[in-house]
Amino acid sequence: MARNTLHTRREFLTAAAGLGLGVTFYEPAYSLQKKPRFKSERLGIGAIGMRYQGSVITQKALPHGDVVAIADVDRHVREQARASFGSTPRIFEDYRDLLKRKDVDVVLIAAPDHWHAKMLVDACRAGKDVYCEKPLTLTIDEGRLIREVVKQTRRVVQVGTWQRSDFRFRLAAEMVRAGRIGKLFRVTCTTDRNPTGGPFETRRVPRHFNWNLWQGQTPAAPYIPERSHYTFRWWYEYSGGKMTDWGAHHIDIAQWAVDSLPVAVEGKATLPTIKDGYNVASRFNAEVTYANDVELFIKDEGRRGILFEGETGRLFVNRGKIDGRPVHQLKEKPLPHEKYTLYKDNHSRPPRHGKLEAIISHMGNFFDCIATRKTPISDVDSQHRSVSTCHLANISMRLGRKLSWDPKTEKFVGDKEANGWLRREQRKGFEVV
Repeated sequence: MARNTLHTRREFLTAAAGLGLGVTFYEPAYSLQKKPRFKSERLGIGAIGMRYQGSVITQKALPHGDVVAIADVDRHVREQARASFGSTPRIFEDYRDLLKRKDVDVVLIAAPDHWHAKMLVDACRAGKDVYCEKPLTLTIDEGRLIREVVKQTRRVVQVGTWQRSDFRFRLAAEMVRAGRIGKLFRVTCTTDRNPTGGPFETRRVPRHFNWNLWQGQTPAAPYIPERSHYTFRWWYEYSGGKMTDWGAHHIDIAQWAVDSLPVAVEGKATLPTIKDGYNVASRFNAEVTYANDVELFIKDEGRRGILFEGETGRLFVNRGKIDGRPVHQLKEKPLPHEKYTLYKDNHSRPPRHGKLEAIISHMGNFFDCIATRKTPISDVDSQHRSVSTCHLANISMRLGRKLSWDPKTEKFVGDKEANGWLRREQRKGFEVV
């Protein structure tokens, strides 16, 4: 996942000024300060899954706490991570040993997708607040469980869909909901194509790698290096391909703006048939219909980003820009943000009339909410609904037909076979319950 490049106040203000926007800067409770006000505010951080994104989010958490424990099934990875974050953290092969530690207040989860739900649920039940990388779940039923557990345990959980904290995406959603492009009728989310590859060679499991533990709930399979680490994303057993990798970001913003829930989905895909090779769709597209009649198109080819089309205008946004006539009109016609600000937090200053309020640190928002016990900007309710739409598209593509969806019951309408895809069989000892 690409990182959010707006790390500093100066960078944020420069980008916003380029749009001719006034800015009310989001003042965190304490999280962006280089040093805590009190020693007691230094929280103990436990990081799970330290390859690639795990190291990135752990670095972002350092201003807010101390890394006291690290868990990874690859000994080389966990030892390298300990060296990167100093000699203090204890290292573990099994994340459950990390959760037993009383000095761990906060857990960061960046393990492969098929582990997110179980680790998050276990962490909440262990009394930890959690930052979990996207996508939140592997299946729709996992999201329903997470929602209930977070409600029961009252833990603070932030999902790593950081585009919600980027002013471009948030502004786009606010402008659409404010009617700046007229009545919205179509949204197009463009990701990338999934990589193709295989067949790959089966090899002996390295001594430093616990392959059995890495597989978790998924069906036991011979060790193929391409199944693990970064490339797990292109195996349906462990992930959902670009549909959940990039879709968890873009579809989340689209749905934030649409302000409705899906009622039908039709996905089309070319599915590989190579044995021992990547098995997510080599080509895909999907059409999602919402209860308010807005149509969402998901494509794997074109300009990556989100295009909103309304009766009076269009608006495009991605990680590099936000563009469209309504954007250029903001200087003369600013949004009344006291009405349209989508994330209303109770611990920041009220925005001035017509100014852009912004969060520049997704991780900072998480730690602020730990302090105030408020709901983060990427909460489990919204992120369960967003990634569920990704799952709906993948299920439709695999079944090869249009499906009707009831967002209240979270079941397919009159389709027993499709409802069987709401969960997956789980290996004994690794069940998500």
